[in-house]
Amino acid sequence: MAGTATPAPAVTTGEPGYELRTEFPFILPRGYVDQSGVVHRDGVMRLATAKDEIIPQRDPRVRENESYLTVLLLSRVITRLGHLTDVHPGVIENMFASDLAFLQDLYRRINQEGTTQAAVSCPACHHDFTVEMAGDRLGGS
Repeated sequence: MAGTATPAPAVTTGEPGYELRTEFPFILPRGYVDQSGVVHRDGVMRLATAKDEIIPQRDPRVRENESYLTVLLLSRVITRLGHLTDVHPGVIENMFASDLAFLQDLYRRINQEGTTQAAVSCPACHHDFTVEMAGDRLGGS
């Protein structure tokens, strides 16, 4: 699945003991392969703002193909991928479909559900449990 070895920064509020988590480290299932053949798997996604969701809807590529909205949204909220700090639409366009699906799910979880946990079931014993999609890394991958 996914995880990280680095803690996510938090923003403190006036309420004692409350921290708002705004960035979520992740590890892609396969990884983005850049033009040099380097694979980038670890990255950081930040919470989306209203502007992040509004601006891409004005883009003519979205008017032609609504599916392109995902590409633009992800390119706005992924702040780092491997050593890349400029995660532009071209990077997202060239990701493997499984990595794109992972990022779409992570985006939905942190921006709509407010959690990075996913309910899963063991394929062998059918035991239901919860896994963390972003956060501390459990085991290797």
